[in-house]
Amino acid sequence: MTTASTVTSRFVACHSVLHLDARHVLAQKAILDPHIMHRLVMSGFNGWITPNEPDPRAQMGILHVWTLDLKNNRLVLIVQSRVQPDWSFVPRAALTEGITTLPVDMTVRTGEAYAFRIVVNPTRQRGTREHDRAPRKRLSDTTPGHVRRWFADRLQAEGEERVGPLGVRRIGAHGVTDSMAVRMLPKLSLTAKHQGARIGRAELKGELTVTDPEAFVDALANGVGRARSYGAGLLLVRSPDSA
Repeated sequence: MTTASTVTSRFVACHSVLHLDARHVLAQKAILDPHIMHRLVMSGFNGWITPNEPDPRAQMGILHVWTLDLKNNRLVLIVQSRVQPDWSFVPRAALTEGITTLPVDMTVRTGEAYAFRIVVNPTRQRGTREHDRAPRKRLSDTTPGHVRRWFADRLQAEGEERVGPLGVRRIGAHGVTDSMAVRMLPKLSLTAKHQGARIGRAELKGELTVTDPEAFVDALANGVGRARSYGAGLLLVRSPDSA
């Protein structure tokens, strides 16, 4: 197992922010089907990866998160990537304002504090008896208390190893889970070959203090937890002093 060693690490990426009209058919379909939302995000990166290469999302460092404002009929989609996207395929009529593409270049240092927001897919495995050959079932946690415990397992106090005792990869930062705001989000129902499966989601907001910059940058770049293709895992941070 690897322990914290570096005192600084650098994170470079691209953030795209799309404001979509939730009444437009493009947005409506994406809201109703996580697979369509995933295809919408990936359509901005055609040509970077040879067709049929495995795991193109991870190769291009693509993560996304979306929020829906039903009162104002607005879908806000944030996409992070290692490569530059091309959103020219999005119809003008589907947008409520222009698409913003922002370069991200930040040096992370031990002891720095960041305000954060993340949507996660907090899951646990229900074990089976030794003689039972049925596969272990992965369950989504459904209460704020469960979510806080799930996130606490991924926090990394100063001097702790980057992988926890149960094989959970930590995020290179520590925080007080009791002070974090947790909001349970509606579950997403999958279609196609995963028909009937549902993705549990929760949003956490709060403050993190960096204990291991290299592990923290890894969490920023690669996401946290499962269901990253379906809008979970993108760790968004900013300095508490920034506007």
